Amino acid sequence: MNPLNVVRSIRRYTGKMQTLRNEARTERFLNSLPADIRKDIGWPDRFGKRAFN
Repeated sequence: MNPLNVVRSIRRYTGKMQTLRNEARTERFLNSLPADIRKDIGWPDRFGKRAFN
């Protein structure tokens, strides 16, 4: 296997992991908001699970 392909695969994997961590952090933040603010922005009703993929 070409070493460049290995590096590319590792970067792709770490990028996906970073995206998953960011999504989880954002979801935790939104869930920590007061109920009235969540209702005003439509969270989570307007956004399905994993809506950004």
